[in-house]
Amino acid sequence: MPIKTCRPTTPTRRFTTILRFDDLTDVRPLKRLAAGKRRTGGRNNVGRIAVRHRGGGHKRLLRAVDFKRDKEGVPGKVATIEYDPNRSARIALVHYTDGDKRYIVAPMGLAVGQTVICSPTADILPGNVLPLKQIPLGTAIHNIELKPGRGGQMVRSAGTVAQLMARDAGWAQVKLPSGEIRKIREICRATIGQVGNLDHENVSFGKAGRRRWLGIRPTVRGVAMNPIDHPLGGGEGKTSGGRHPCTPWGVREKKTRNNKRTDKYIVRRRA
Repeated sequence: MPIKTCRPTTPTRRFTTILRFDDLTDVRPLKRLAAGKRRTGGRNNVGRIAVRHRGGGHKRLLRAVDFKRDKEGVPGKVATIEYDPNRSARIALVHYTDGDKRYIVAPMGLAVGQTVICSPTADILPGNVLPLKQIPLGTAIHNIELKPGRGGQMVRSAGTVAQLMARDAGWAQVKLPSGEIRKIREICRATIGQVGNLDHENVSFGKAGRRRWLGIRPTVRGVAMNPIDHPLGGGEGKTSGGRHPCTPWGVREKKTRNNKRTDKYIVRRRA
């Protein structure tokens, strides 16, 4: 998908790039699969800010995306490729032969009119879903289950892809986009192909207002604050902080993973 550059009519437009939407179908989202999204502004159930720098932004409709892909043996035809404001990937509306309609994450190469199916005997084509034990080694996959029947939880954002590396004793080894190699039960399902919209990572917002449209509020650097507001603040002139990076409350930045229960499934950690 090509990226559109803007004419430099202002200093911000000079660096602004926009994704083209030529490959999308010009339709409104299916009303039965869309619902209003309630915004929280980063606040929890007692009204306190739990995630900073969130708030505002344009109104959005939630699309009910089918991550389970559990209609086994029922072929479906891709009717539309659509934009989804809630994720970086594109979504595709699939019309199944039994009359059902569902949204799926659109992989690269999926086009209107193509057929997708969930089956252990399905062809190795983008959009088809198979158990890991039926997928050839080295195949590019996405939307991978961690527990059978729960639905895809990993590798769902634009341009991401995982690779099936090996199988042994009922377990499959999958190399994730981070470089981590993880063991997953081979009866878990995955979708063939790489997630589409590869150029998402190359988009330059160009101006602060475009981030506000997405509901992202400004982030002030700690070294730009006063010493009363941040441990890195203050100093004569512009300083680099003079101590280890930390939060405004003095908590040192560190890795936050603390799930020893699943450590045994990690064959090689991310770089």
